[in-house]
Amino acid sequence: MMDDVEGELGRPEDLEDDNDPLDNTSSRGNRKSKFSPGIPMCVETLKETGFHQSTRFCLERIREAMLHHRWQEAAELMACYPQMLENTTLSSTKQYKEVIWRLSTEILHHHHNSKMEDYNNIYERIKHSGVKHYLMISLEHSFHMLLNGHIEDAKRHLLAAESWRYGKESTDQHQKMKLIQAYRSLLDYIIWCDKKFTLSGDNFNDPVGNQEMQNYFRQASVNLKDILKNPGVWDPFILSYVEMLEFYEDHDEALNVLNDYAYDNNFPPNPNAHVFLYQYLKRHNAPETKLMKVLKILCVSVPSHELMLEYGSLLLQSEKASHIPKALGVVLEMLDFACWRSNLDVWKCLKAVIQKLQLQEDWRKVVLEKMAGRKDWWPVLHFTSFHARKDSEENPELMEVKASLKEVLCPDITLKYCAAGVNS
Repeated sequence: MMDDVEGELGRPEDLEDDNDPLDNTSSRGNRKSKFSPGIPMCVETLKETGFHQSTRFCLERIREAMLHHRWQEAAELMACYPQMLENTTLSSTKQYKEVIWRLSTEILHHHHNSKMEDYNNIYERIKHSGVKHYLMISLEHSFHMLLNGHIEDAKRHLLAAESWRYGKESTDQHQKMKLIQAYRSLLDYIIWCDKKFTLSGDNFNDPVGNQEMQNYFRQASVNLKDILKNPGVWDPFILSYVEMLEFYEDHDEALNVLNDYAYDNNFPPNPNAHVFLYQYLKRHNAPETKLMKVLKILCVSVPSHELMLEYGSLLLQSEKASHIPKALGVVLEMLDFACWRSNLDVWKCLKAVIQKLQLQEDWRKVVLEKMAGRKDWWPVLHFTSFHARKDSEENPELMEVKASLKEVLCPDITLKYCAAGVNS
């Protein structure tokens, strides 16, 4: 816990954009001892007044109390430390503000008597002690309110942060503002979900309730739709938007959003985007060819994904003979990963693929080609005497399936994987 806090506070970068022309204070020039603790302000400086020394000792004691989980002592000491904000002679005031912010919230998180009012006081004091951290503190404040069930209050704070402006907007400030807008829309979605739950059943035809749902949907849609103009990983926001579009049966828009999220080259590679698209298509009974197209791309990026079992099954059910060798490759790639080593469904799928493949004349050649790069390490991964003993004790059916495949997969290797009544 303290390692995480110290790691954050010990970064050379400041939390906000250091190129802001309105700020010419910097702590980058401060020299640190190689034996200094994680928090830079614990380091003694050459020009240290009595005030600085006392606050440094106070911070050291806070740190010591937190390391030993003495939260009451840490809270009492922390009540004195914010006087550093009143010091006008220090060049690293910004960093002290972040220390107070980070340590205060950490102490409150662990203190058994902390109240929501205590969090609000800390957040509001730090937010209004300067402008550098305003947006990120507002966002964190709303997270805390959300976790405690104060959804409307969280939304109100984010709305206030949306309207906040200071000086010329920097790139960093613009990105943080987009993030706040996105989370505010996510809160609109959460409220929309609550309204939908309330209206379920006999109340679903309530015109007032339905109008409220529509209003929250429109409010959320504005920024959630705008997200696709800003490349990034936006999984929870995309899922929220698609759920609302599905509810109102705007399937074309939902599909457009998911396609853009999955295939727009401006976005970073994201396997989840293809998972969301596949799940949507499957829910709406899309043709198997479309499903396989999406899973084919997912297979390239995450061959161990659980949906590869469905991909193998779809290829197996296909009427195209060329899909059977592909299915073999997909399932073998899953079994290359230890997480699937004892999965009965994957081994059963492999057995079904091989049985169908054996109807083709060149099946031995296909198997040999797929196993050529695996023959040196697959037996150790799957077919040792240890695996035989473990499988026979924990899953006899798995033992039976694997034993029936070992000579097909490794015909020229003597294996020690033996089931009762089955010879190597």
